[in-house]
Amino acid sequence: MARCNINAFKGIILMNIGGYELYSIETSHFSLDGGAMFGIIPKTMWEKDAPADHQNRITMVTRSLLLVGHGRKIIVDTGNGDKWHDKFKAIYNIDTESVNLNASLAKYNFTTDDITDVFCTHMHFDHIGGNTKLVNGKLEPVFPNATYWMQKENWDLANSPSEKDQGSFMEADWSVLAENSMIHLVDGKESFLPGINIELSYGHTTGMMLPKIQNSSNTIVYMADLIPMAAHIPLPWVMAYDINPVLTVQEKQNFLPKAVEENWILFFEHDPVHQACTVHFDGKHYRLKESVIISG
Repeated sequence: MARCNINAFKGIILMNIGGYELYSIETSHFSLDGGAMFGIIPKTMWEKDAPADHQNRITMVTRSLLLVGHGRKIIVDTGNGDKWHDKFKAIYNIDTESVNLNASLAKYNFTTDDITDVFCTHMHFDHIGGNTKLVNGKLEPVFPNATYWMQKENWDLANSPSEKDQGSFMEADWSVLAENSMIHLVDGKESFLPGINIELSYGHTTGMMLPKIQNSSNTIVYMADLIPMAAHIPLPWVMAYDINPVLTVQEKQNFLPKAVEENWILFFEHDPVHQACTVHFDGKHYRLKESVIISG
């Protein structure tokens, strides 16, 4: 933490990198099947890091990153949202009572109306479900004043998914945004927000965008579903949800040496314990080096 510029907001410690103040915004608690989350890794190994309930589900969070600076208020991903019917909520154990988007923003004196940009890493429901809400049975944008940025390749997949991943995409998360011309499709690695570079990933889903914010001494990367939790840092620990898990391993193999060498901060979207961390290589595996608190 001493490497980063630190500000204080009403007694709350904030990190500042690349001209942005960084805020960790938890939007829900939920659960997914542990076997699906860890693929070929035996349960006897993964349950040490992620204990399972009686339905074999592990506890997770949806955690957004709020970036304030350069004249913008940017939120990266929006979590599950709260518009789902009871059966869907029960399957995924979605809890937006204990923690939610509005309460987490209000902690820092922000509202959904303040957001200028929504950066969608990819279009799976647990990442953009909070894009929209139901008001009197009608879909409305959660962020009425924002531009929603989505990768064109992932947009094309979401609107014409395969049998394997069609359950991950919910049209209700973007239909009203498209109707109101609020979506801007990004082509490849084109620069579209100040001070933010893009890493593209294709193992989990096609065209997943990982925002990277850096300055002369610090780099933070929002890991989305390339490394969703600290337990997924070791190379073979990848999800069965990935459309190409071998490619995910290769992408991690390309990414992690640089992260170790330059002491990057990895921000986790789904880890219930660690907001972020640095990593090291122990001679055999890449592992968590130091847990990092972004804000709190």
